[in-house]
Amino acid sequence: TNHTLLPEALERWSVALFSQLLPRLLDIIFEINARFLAQVADRWPGDISRQQRLSIIEEGDYPQVRMAYLAIVGSYSVNGVAALHTDLLTAGLFAEFYELWPEKFNNKTNGVTPRRWLAHCNTPLTELVSNTIGDQWISDLDEVAKLRPYADKKAFCKNWRAVKHLNKQRLAELVQRDCGVSFDADMLFDVQVKRIHEYKRQLLNVLHIIHLYDRIVRGDTEGLQPRCVLIGGKAAPGYAMAKTIIKLVNNVASVVNKDERAKPWLRVAFLPNYCVTSMEVICPGTDLSEQISTAGKEASGTGNMKFMMNGALTIGTLDGANIEIREAVGADNFFLFGLDAAQVVETRANYQPSALIDADPDFKRVMHLLESGHFNLFEPGIFDSVVGSIRSTDDAWMTAADFRGYIDAQREVDTAYRDTEGWTRMSIYNTAASGRFSSDRTIRDYSR
Repeated sequence: TNHTLLPEALERWSVALFSQLLPRLLDIIFEINARFLAQVADRWPGDISRQQRLSIIEEGDYPQVRMAYLAIVGSYSVNGVAALHTDLLTAGLFAEFYELWPEKFNNKTNGVTPRRWLAHCNTPLTELVSNTIGDQWISDLDEVAKLRPYADKKAFCKNWRAVKHLNKQRLAELVQRDCGVSFDADMLFDVQVKRIHEYKRQLLNVLHIIHLYDRIVRGDTEGLQPRCVLIGGKAAPGYAMAKTIIKLVNNVASVVNKDERAKPWLRVAFLPNYCVTSMEVICPGTDLSEQISTAGKEASGTGNMKFMMNGALTIGTLDGANIEIREAVGADNFFLFGLDAAQVVETRANYQPSALIDADPDFKRVMHLLESGHFNLFEPGIFDSVVGSIRSTDDAWMTAADFRGYIDAQREVDTAYRDTEGWTRMSIYNTAASGRFSSDRTIRDYSR
């Protein structure tokens, strides 16, 4: 099973090191490779360059064992973990393997268990759902589709909102305890929790926070929905940019939370030590789930499923399992923005982020606040690398390209949240459409 398209996760092991530590295993790998390349030669006689591209051993000054290639050659079945991801694997990363063995490649979209991610972590909603449609959904999540007609029943909707408010109060207590920031359960709870990585674009989220702060300070609050923004996640130990982004989130949060002008409109917190136990409180209390990765970079995602299962609405790109979530719940119940995977490739050929910034007054003001050191008054230059990445024509994550679309989609969120009954209906629809994202379905797919 392949869980990523990121090159750093596709391991290469030094042949020299392998030969010292595991000489017999290396002999076996060489033999596997020889037999495999004989198959390649039979299929494409005389195509030496193809043999070199497909070889398990990457030649050069320092030969490497391509572990993903070894896995593909040695596996009966090879799969991606979302429909888009599998398409990208077979059309791009492993296209030549797919050409050789098309029958070997298939898709198994990820799932999450409803026992933990709804029944256990959200007991108030579990009781409401079970009292309404019975408790069969716990072992057969497709049963939650029976909730859909109740989205038009006022008494049920009122109970649904009461459950969400209770869960938001519980989340507010967690944020107060761990962050020292006061969240108001009557505000929109906007949440992004996941590994800190440039492709997941916590940075784009921060740019939106700065944009909201800029609007509030300028008195431009018309149509603005008061919101609490929670970001959480861990960075890999050596990932300097990811750690700088964490620092930026905390600095921006400090400025926003100290400004009395912002208090009625915006509060921001970074949750330390994000983990499963925290998520069990976070996903039931979330209104808006941030799934904003650069299209073509997220293999699947599972947090997106946990949030949806608990009635959060998603703002996201056409990436990973977002595509299937949007398909399941309906386009009207999902806040879509940004380039798709094909457009990302197309845009990258002539990407000019500074021109995008100069053409967008909102974006210019955000970048001015960042570049002027407003969020690092006593730490000059610490966010230069962040600014540089946004303005770089080589920015693989296309942050500037999606800024405008993201801001516009967030305005749609504000409008939708003010319609309490409409938002409740969409929330119920999300839970009701979550059946296909049960890990029970995933495991049945693997079993078949």
